[in-house]
Amino acid sequence: MVLVNSNYLKLKAGYLFPEISRRVQAFSTAHPGDAQLIRLGIGDVTEPLPAACCEAMTRAVEEMGTREGFHGYGPEQGYDWLREAIAANDYRSRGCDVSAEEIFISDGSKCDSSNILDILGEGNRIAITDPVYPVYVDTNVMAGHTGEVDASGRYGGLTYLPLDAENGFEAPLPGEKLDLIYLCFPNNPTGAVASRDQLKRWVDYALANDALICFDAAYEAFIQDAALPRSIYDIEGARQCAIELRSFSKNAGFTGIRCAFAVVPRGLKGRASDGSAVELRTLWKRRQSTKFNGVSYVVQRGAEAVYSEPGKAQIRALISFYMDNAAIIRRALTAQGLTVFGGEHAPYVWLRTPAGLDSWGFFDLLLHQAHVVGTPGSGFGAAGEGYFRLSAFNSRANVENAMARIARCDFAGSAAA
Repeated sequence: MVLVNSNYLKLKAGYLFPEISRRVQAFSTAHPGDAQLIRLGIGDVTEPLPAACCEAMTRAVEEMGTREGFHGYGPEQGYDWLREAIAANDYRSRGCDVSAEEIFISDGSKCDSSNILDILGEGNRIAITDPVYPVYVDTNVMAGHTGEVDASGRYGGLTYLPLDAENGFEAPLPGEKLDLIYLCFPNNPTGAVASRDQLKRWVDYALANDALICFDAAYEAFIQDAALPRSIYDIEGARQCAIELRSFSKNAGFTGIRCAFAVVPRGLKGRASDGSAVELRTLWKRRQSTKFNGVSYVVQRGAEAVYSEPGKAQIRALISFYMDNAAIIRRALTAQGLTVFGGEHAPYVWLRTPAGLDSWGFFDLLLHQAHVVGTPGSGFGAAGEGYFRLSAFNSRANVENAMARIARCDFAGSAAA
């Protein structure tokens, strides 16, 4: 009988979102005649793709139907014209020293944050924030980089950096030497942003400790304050210690189209088992050319259109729409007497659950009383217990309807029960 990867058996009973789906399905089966559910849980977009992207992909499909315009296998790293557009618009326009050769087009930041482990060795001391996007943890479990899970849901071998209201959702610098640090700003799930000083402290720590920062900037387009950093490469020295992940999923609505990219700077190095220095970009390029066939020509043309003048205007309108949704959620929950965080530079609103209710208890309350689906904070880590995430990714009508339903919930009565 074939041997399995036993590390998968260490995973907790259910990945967060499948567990949400299971509970929602059980509710729907038991209450088939109840009002339609409104889902403010998973961060999937709802609005149509920008017209500029659709038009570009339509032209690309038409090209593919001609002998002259047909494209087969593309370059695994991505087409030059898309990588150059990214470098020029997302980095050089901000004074960041990032070239097209350092950009790798992919099918998602979720994939990149997992696949990057392919080029990293065993025995790295790994830190994550808590709460955290579950993929960072689970993929390290799958790769055998952790011990067993304890009663609180924490895995042995990982260093957990708490994010909570008491520390302003600012991850504390660790007191010990670490090798790999996952940072996500604007943060999923808390919606917190990092200041320039905060990121500089992390870059200084990484440089002093020869550590690598895996910086997930999937939500950078939602930052509303121009003074806040949009990239880890806004910070001097970051090229020597950081990989950055970005995505077209949330800013351009590409969740169903799939296009993202990783930046792996030239000169960024790791250490081989014999102690010699090895360039990570070279390893990543080899990994991608071996295990990945690239993002389709049609999709990359759609992503390129994000940087056209019409595309930029349409992206701004999309982001404004979702951030207006976030403002509606913040106002409504605050009016209910709830303590609310996030939702100002990110499409997620993070709130304290009412007294007497834990995260899953509040999930069940909203599901049963309001027919609204959110995300329990404990699903993002032990430090997320007592918090809850609502997503602004939905139609305006659904957001307003959901807030009206939540306004009728009996938090005190349910907590007492």
